[in-house]
Amino acid sequence: MELIALPALSDNYIWLLHNGTQALAVDPGQAQPVQNALQAHGLELACILVTHHHTDHTGGVAALRAATGAAVFGPAHAAMPAAVPLSRVADGSRVRALGLCFEVLDVPGHTSGDVAYFCADVDGAGLLFSGDTLFSAGCGRVFEGTPAQMLAALDRLAALPGHTRVCCAHEYTLDNLRFALAVEPGNSALAAHLRHCEPLRQQGKPTLPSTIALERAINPFLRSRQASVAQAVCAHAPPGSIQTTDEVAVFAALREWKNNFK
Repeated sequence: MELIALPALSDNYIWLLHNGTQALAVDPGQAQPVQNALQAHGLELACILVTHHHTDHTGGVAALRAATGAAVFGPAHAAMPAAVPLSRVADGSRVRALGLCFEVLDVPGHTSGDVAYFCADVDGAGLLFSGDTLFSAGCGRVFEGTPAQMLAALDRLAALPGHTRVCCAHEYTLDNLRFALAVEPGNSALAAHLRHCEPLRQQGKPTLPSTIALERAINPFLRSRQASVAQAVCAHAPPGSIQTTDEVAVFAALREWKNNFK
């Protein structure tokens, strides 16, 4: 299997997984990058996976479906665009493509109906398409869900095997790492990963995929219960406004800190 991050729009990635003959695409906000890759590699598009309803994840679906006849799968509990024909999937559903089986995980928070797709074994390691729920060193904004839902969703993803590759939908890594270092300036794994990622971006290369093991070590949103993170959040918040023992309040304040971080 070959995994390709196709740049799209301003900072999106459309993930293309293929076996040399057939491919699946994840969150195609544009059709053209996928069509170009299919032509360049001589591939047939068999399947499209959609994690949530935002246009930068769905904008190319209808055109790709019309051009290729690919099966489309998307979240059951989301108001998907009317132009997107799809089979609805929810927690525990299975999507079979390219000889692989992807488990659907409900991960509301960013929107009320986000899903992620997890395959336990792709060439010896797990593979997660996390959409805008889990980013490298970050997470999505909480638009339609609640902080409690987002924390639970991230807990669920963090519990996946450490070798699982994390394929998220945006190249936000450098900004996320700089924020994470403001929260945990003593985290040596964070500093090391920033040194690894900076030259990649200078060369126009993606910082992704990450892994679950790496995210457990560097991602403040997976580490919000760690004393170093919780104490930093409480110190940044108005005095007395939250307690380190209130896990959801700490997480919500951490997300708000990131929302306003320059």
